[in-house]
Amino acid sequence: METEKKDMRAELLEKSPLELMIKLSVPAIIGMLVIGLYSLVDAVYVGQLIGPSAMGAISVVYPFTLINSGIATLIGVGSASVLSRAIGRKDSETINRIMGNLLMLILILSAVSTLVGMVFPRQLLALSGAKGEILELGVRYMRVVFAGSVLVNFAQSANMILRAQGLMKRAMVLMGIGAVLVMILCPIFILAMGERGLEGSALANIVAQLIQTILTLHYFLKKNDIVRFHGIRLALSMLPEILSVGVSAMMMQVMTLVQQTVLYNVASRHGGDTQIILIGAALRVMAFSFIPLWGMSQGLQPVAGTNYGAKQYKRVRKCTNIFFVGATLLALCFWIPIQIFPGAILSMFIKDAAIVAQGTGNLRLMFSIFPTLGIMIMALTFFQALGKGGAASVLVILRQVALFIPLAFLLPGVMGIPGVWAASPVTDGIVLILSAVMVAMEYKRLSKAAEISNAVAQ
Repeated sequence: METEKKDMRAELLEKSPLELMIKLSVPAIIGMLVIGLYSLVDAVYVGQLIGPSAMGAISVVYPFTLINSGIATLIGVGSASVLSRAIGRKDSETINRIMGNLLMLILILSAVSTLVGMVFPRQLLALSGAKGEILELGVRYMRVVFAGSVLVNFAQSANMILRAQGLMKRAMVLMGIGAVLVMILCPIFILAMGERGLEGSALANIVAQLIQTILTLHYFLKKNDIVRFHGIRLALSMLPEILSVGVSAMMMQVMTLVQQTVLYNVASRHGGDTQIILIGAALRVMAFSFIPLWGMSQGLQPVAGTNYGAKQYKRVRKCTNIFFVGATLLALCFWIPIQIFPGAILSMFIKDAAIVAQGTGNLRLMFSIFPTLGIMIMALTFFQALGKGGAASVLVILRQVALFIPLAFLLPGVMGIPGVWAASPVTDGIVLILSAVMVAMEYKRLSKAAEISNAVAQ
């Protein structure tokens, strides 16, 4: 046990940044892509096997599932940040309290989200501008999805703990099992349940999450030699630190809910159900394209956090810069096919060629500055890993709400329907500039800290 802990810590503190990025990011990217398959595969099957209205329904529900994603990231990212720094300073007491605290928080917050999602689906979906058939189908789908809140929340947050340990392959395998099960079960449940096929799609996700949760629990109970359950109870002394970092990550999810709800509302107002269907497909593509960048950021988190905890400040900068370059190259891998084949990509979700034709140019517009967004994602993770939740929160608030919402309402008045699609890239361009400035300022602080540390050592 001690040997494994020391070996992983030594790698994070000593291995070359490029080697670490490859070793930690590749399985993390694959694992995060697997997570993305949950919503992507669901949308493809529903669009192809049921129809465009059902696709529109699960699209307007999707932002509200980010309530659960917000809970998972609040607890998972916050706990992972605390864990990686505890590993860096060899704090066994903190390490031993991580999982019991995580599970208790998941149980409490998931009970609240389940209640809200199952009792108030109609009221929530009305906020997005959904009406008629899309609203009715959405209510049916949402109630089933939220019945599995505790499963998805535990599986995702516990997976973040594995990644904070540097166990990227293990995290990838557990998520991979869930995704494969969804791909197998989703069409079976849709076809088997006939007129209730939409609910069948949601039920397939719950079954897959249940199996993944059981396997994850087994791993932490029996297999993980470093982070295990030592009682299931709140560690009150850890909560401020977990929440201060986790809130910025949670805000990214919850404010995406606000952002996408506003976007659907504006799209409905300017283009009706057709624009809701197109925006729904585009946002699925956007979410899936972002996921590899988040996967790479999961590689950065233990590297930056552990080195920061060990006071290796120059190495924190060097490693972060390598991840900035890698994330930009990764983003290009998604940007290029989207710019070349927008029609083919939209056709994965929408069978009606006339509807697809209306969205190709706007999809290109929405993704126009996507290659630069890897830098922004790494900047957020950089601040979170260092425990600088406030800086990360500023960027999240600006991107998801403070800049985006005014632009989403103003640009369509100037540009028409393309203005709905332009709100995202305009917002991201502004936030990217601010991210670069804030990282540069933090780098200066790290340089000063390194000088002080060296002077004390001498």
